[in-house]
Amino acid sequence: MPEQDPPTGPVVVETTHSPHARLRPVPLTDVRIADRFWEPRRAINREQTLAAQYRHLEETGRIDNFRRAAGKVDKPFQGLYPFNDSDVYKWLEAAAWSLPEYPDPGMLRMIETTISEIADAQEPDGYLNTYFTFERAPERWTNLKDKHELYCAGHLIQAAIAHHRVTGSDRLLCVGRRFADHICETFGREVEGKRPGTPGHEEIEMALVELYRTTGDQRYFDQARYFIDSRGHGLIGGGEYHQDHRPVREQERMTGHAVRHVYLCSGIADVVAESGEPALRGALDNLWANMTRKQLYVSGGIGSRHDGEAFGRDYELPNERSYTETCAAIGSVMWSWRMGQLDGHPRYADVMETTLYNAVLPGLSLDGGTYFYENPLADDGTHRRQPWFGCACCPPNVARMLASLPGYFYSVDKEKPLVHVHLYAEGEAFVTLPDGRTAHIIQHTDYPWGGIVEVTVNVEGPFGIGLRVPDWCEEGARILINGNADPEPYLPGDYQFENEAWRPGARIMLILPLRPRLVECHPHVAENTGKVALMRGPLLYCFEETDNPGFDLRDATVNRAAVWRESYRKELLGGIVTLTVDAEVTPPSEAWEDRLYRTVPVAGALEPRPAFLTAIPYYAWANREPGRMAVWMRAR
Repeated sequence: MPEQDPPTGPVVVETTHSPHARLRPVPLTDVRIADRFWEPRRAINREQTLAAQYRHLEETGRIDNFRRAAGKVDKPFQGLYPFNDSDVYKWLEAAAWSLPEYPDPGMLRMIETTISEIADAQEPDGYLNTYFTFERAPERWTNLKDKHELYCAGHLIQAAIAHHRVTGSDRLLCVGRRFADHICETFGREVEGKRPGTPGHEEIEMALVELYRTTGDQRYFDQARYFIDSRGHGLIGGGEYHQDHRPVREQERMTGHAVRHVYLCSGIADVVAESGEPALRGALDNLWANMTRKQLYVSGGIGSRHDGEAFGRDYELPNERSYTETCAAIGSVMWSWRMGQLDGHPRYADVMETTLYNAVLPGLSLDGGTYFYENPLADDGTHRRQPWFGCACCPPNVARMLASLPGYFYSVDKEKPLVHVHLYAEGEAFVTLPDGRTAHIIQHTDYPWGGIVEVTVNVEGPFGIGLRVPDWCEEGARILINGNADPEPYLPGDYQFENEAWRPGARIMLILPLRPRLVECHPHVAENTGKVALMRGPLLYCFEETDNPGFDLRDATVNRAAVWRESYRKELLGGIVTLTVDAEVTPPSEAWEDRLYRTVPVAGALEPRPAFLTAIPYYAWANREPGRMAVWMRAR
């Protein structure tokens, strides 16, 4: 790969020069979100959450671990896990992505202080991991399966790339490259005098590909490919938990630790973008089909088992015992984005959108101060967000996703003047086209509360803009160009491209019918037999006890044909649309008081009594007093 010209602005995943990726990203600095849904959350993230997380990193000794490794403090290693460095790196990446919008002097000091501590802790040979210092130095690289040295290295490299792309400084990038060089010199085929190995927790693969894209150094790409090729040959035990049970080209099901597998798939997608290898792409397609057709929660969450934070069997999707880790949802978004860049199909943006709203966003409280690690779809009132965790992977992961979110809204065809619009929100973008022109795209919309997206295009000459008709919009959408409507509705399944010889100020209106709709599960998901979930547009809804007092949600039944009433409540949970409906409640009879089982009676069932149900968006649950919550409700 030849040395690249620097991108016009910072991008999260740089596919501009990837020969087998159809699309390239739009720099996040060229996209401005100004809506009332995402932007308030992003403002809290950059102005409050990141500073609070830095305090947690200091208070829990994570940054002191770097000072210890540099010989500045005399303390034991602090923390429950040997991979605590990764939390610092993820925070640093999030802080870097926030800088273009929030160049606050206090934030800049935190970033520079952290970089100094990291740089001072690096060993002369490039190695950097604060757990394996002093008395543990002989243990380096001896347990790739469990100790996560390569995982930590991957997060360091990604933080370094983000900081370099945003600031232009190579201060942290030099640290990351020295560590990457050490890894390249250490791992490989034994015939080359290196030691065999592959990470127990994937992450390094996509970091190394991105470092290759940033520097043009072929060694980094080759090293990423080596780690992928080495999986499935028993180097880390040969088990499904580590995706080591089969070579990646033969894998057909998502297995084991959910975060690890979607991180692996993200790295494979990066390798495919550069190499175009059909066998790897075929494996990705098989794994994607398995995840989305048999292992994906209605929220977009993944990972059904607490045991191993893992995928379960096909159709194993319990509600109250679902794990659905916030980090797994973020990894799914990362994979979806990369798949979409490969071929431009909207199915990937559909999953990305669902996951962002309903599986990533619940991981953070509305005030930006507490977090969910797991995201169950039913609860008895005991599962609450926490200000931090001993294994604190999720908090900085949410922060970096929110900070980098503008970079996920648009992509550009690399050969034609075509722009793909993946996500909808009030705001604007300045998109550089392949022929050098700049298209100024303005979105006016109240999405996801409202279903009208008005797009103003300021560009002269031939230009195509592709609007995604979401897969939830089964009845189709209408598109008006300068007030003129196409005669037929547009159905989901492709980006609807409007190719015109535009004049500045041209207007396109996308009309998406936002109506409450009931969703049912595949019949093999036994727990949800006879139940329905409620959605409106991209948002999943749930029922909380605080909105539905006086009865047990488990005793409520909704009528499939009932009419749901919508109301925008500005004062509630930061401003939401609530959905209400007349329903029925049938509590257990007195005959059940002391019994778990009984013979089915021939007659005499209790008459249901009327009830009134209120639903709120699932992302907003557990922000008030504790109580029972349910996503899936009985239906007749």
